[in-house]
Amino acid sequence: MKRPILAPWQVLERRKLAQRTFLTLWEERVRLANGAEIDDFCVIEAPDWAAVLCVTRAREIVLVRQYRHGLRGPSLELPAGALEPGEAPLAGAQRELAEETGYGSQDWRPLLQASIDPSRQTSRAHFFCALDAEPCQALRWDESEELETLLLSRVELFERIEAGELSHGIHLAAILTAERRGLL
Repeated sequence: MKRPILAPWQVLERRKLAQRTFLTLWEERVRLANGAEIDDFCVIEAPDWAAVLCVTRAREIVLVRQYRHGLRGPSLELPAGALEPGEAPLAGAQRELAEETGYGSQDWRPLLQASIDPSRQTSRAHFFCALDAEPCQALRWDESEELETLLLSRVELFERIEAGELSHGIHLAAILTAERRGLL
């Protein structure tokens, strides 16, 4: 008898290990299609988030640098943040860009929707490109945010990537998608 390929795992038991502001950690006992069982498979449930590749009228790319505790150091990134409950991804991207950098745009293009870590996380990232962006408002950082805004040319952006300064993998995917589409 041929067994199904890529069949969903059956969740036999589910136990909440932790619940915090931006995540819930579940431990599941699961049965695979081949009958094997995993007693302690962990799943991270977190909100989707949105990020923006922002290009100014002068063709500069707007990035933010912030401390990332997982790296124990600074990280150069696209402006991004978690979506509010019920918030559409584009609205979240527009809000995050304005709050973190003060920039806004009238020309928004969807870039990429991707899973953060499909093996263990439920959240997805929604990337947009904001073209011909201009400063439009004062910064409105969250209490936990300390950001530095940088404006880089396309050449400088790729130099920073090659130097390892911008290393957030899923952000790199969005940048490469924009480059392939001729948006940079």
